[in-house]
Amino acid sequence: MRASQNIDYQQLRFNYRPCAEQTPGVSAPVHPVVVVGAGPVGLSTAIDLARQGIAVVLVDDDDTLSTGSRAICFAKRTLDIFDRLGCADRMVDKGVGWNRGKVFLREQAVYDFDLLPEDGHARPAFINLQQYYVEGYLLEQAQTLPLIEIRWKNKVSAITHQEDHEALLVDTPDGPYTLKASYVVAADGSRSPLRRMMGLESQGHTFRDRFLIADVRMDAPFPAERWFWFDPPFHPNQSVLLHRQPDNVWRIDFQLGWDADPVLEKTPERVIPRVQALLGKEAQFSLEWVSVYTFSCVRMERFRHGRVFFVGDAAHCVSPFGARGANSGIQDAENLAWKLASVLQGQAPDRLLDSYASEREYAADENLLNSTRSTDFITPKSPVSRQFRDAVLALAREHGFARRLVNSGRLSLPATLHGSVLNTEDRDPFAGAMCPGAPCVDAPVATAAGASWLLRQLGDRFVVMVFSAAAALPQQQFNALLELTRLLQPRPLHLLFVSDAAATAQDESLLAGIPGGIATQVQDSAGLAAQRHDARPGSCYLIRPDQHVSARWRDIDTNLIAQALLRACGQDAPALPQRHAA
Repeated sequence: MRASQNIDYQQLRFNYRPCAEQTPGVSAPVHPVVVVGAGPVGLSTAIDLARQGIAVVLVDDDDTLSTGSRAICFAKRTLDIFDRLGCADRMVDKGVGWNRGKVFLREQAVYDFDLLPEDGHARPAFINLQQYYVEGYLLEQAQTLPLIEIRWKNKVSAITHQEDHEALLVDTPDGPYTLKASYVVAADGSRSPLRRMMGLESQGHTFRDRFLIADVRMDAPFPAERWFWFDPPFHPNQSVLLHRQPDNVWRIDFQLGWDADPVLEKTPERVIPRVQALLGKEAQFSLEWVSVYTFSCVRMERFRHGRVFFVGDAAHCVSPFGARGANSGIQDAENLAWKLASVLQGQAPDRLLDSYASEREYAADENLLNSTRSTDFITPKSPVSRQFRDAVLALAREHGFARRLVNSGRLSLPATLHGSVLNTEDRDPFAGAMCPGAPCVDAPVATAAGASWLLRQLGDRFVVMVFSAAAALPQQQFNALLELTRLLQPRPLHLLFVSDAAATAQDESLLAGIPGGIATQVQDSAGLAAQRHDARPGSCYLIRPDQHVSARWRDIDTNLIAQALLRACGQDAPALPQRHAA
């Protein structure tokens, strides 16, 4: 499939092809990783692994991409991940970028908000993009990577745990075969057949409410903003959400109540009058896709079960308010991929994989809490709760304290992984949000090749980020940093020098003498990188391959950096009796 903006991704069909394991007499090899499910999370996992040198077999029981808009809101952190995977530009170019939202009570605006009020970020706070485009672009990226083999119409029907691998029974149009893997990633959705096969369950709360999604094609003057109505005159006593998508398609969510008939409510005779009540009787539109849904806030108790890892909706589900489902699933994928690569390539022990479960279970709990609070505010369960909500909305027109209580869906933010066993706690005072466990924030930088962004310079490797020009460091200290790069061989450790001035001839000469491009220098063009990381000259950060902060210091101590680096890889770090500056 070739990249094209004109492809109808909902109509694509992918050919089933027999695989090597189906050849009589051929012994089934043990693949490093098998990913089950070719949705956004499964595709992201496969791409990330392949980029880091791991061969992946991706199986899907269907031969199509998703239909209907489904997940449409992709947050800045997810776009940063897609940048690293090599396909964010296409998504941003096609998607509708937005930062602003408005909340209405009945017909009056209560307040508006800006999710990204500051400049100096490569990506908007959110884009709206139909899930089939996201899957299509990810698939086209996956098809450029020779380490990914995609098998369509391959349905996993059983799993058997062996001592050194997992054995999957896979049904195909030509009959079943056995697919072996050192590790299995279950990205097979909220109803996860693999989870059921293993006798596992998700626990939580299912909400007694129904919502109608209508994808409406129309030429409308509404801005690219998120509009949320409580008790509007065109849909009294309920809520409505409006989002703009590409191709003049608008996503409208109507709250229906638990007693609504989900079959009846999907009929044009019921949907069209609701849309007309919002847009006006004379509005010209057509229905692209309609669905009625209920939702749950649930998760598995554990995301790792031996050699099997659950990601995305297979591991956890939340209500759609706040765009936390797909975004958190993509973050699951990036968290797991570098850890699997490290273990499979012999740079980390198996226990590093336990941190996938502990970190992403923590993130899931945070998402579930915020999603449940949003749902409770949007759909009050008692008259008292309804009175409280309406009073908050009325006060929010004039009072800032009340606006903080309005919850029309706290929008997705990446989790800061407080308490992770991979973190090294601060020993020096820092301000700001870039504490150990936090995802790095972007900032504009300049390289020898021109303008760039900080996150693009970090890539998907371990990075020691030093806020100094390379030539400004004492030679002994610079040499000690170079020695660190050998610690994780062959996994790359990169040195990134962030200077407040352009590189000098001395900087360039020093860096040019280092083989393999393991050290680079950028200019903090607007001073925002230092500001956002609360960095002073000599401050130092250790960044993981998923661009989360592992540790930070006010000055460079290579022994402490080495300890933190080993800890971030799940290895035992020897205790040092005293601090030793290089």
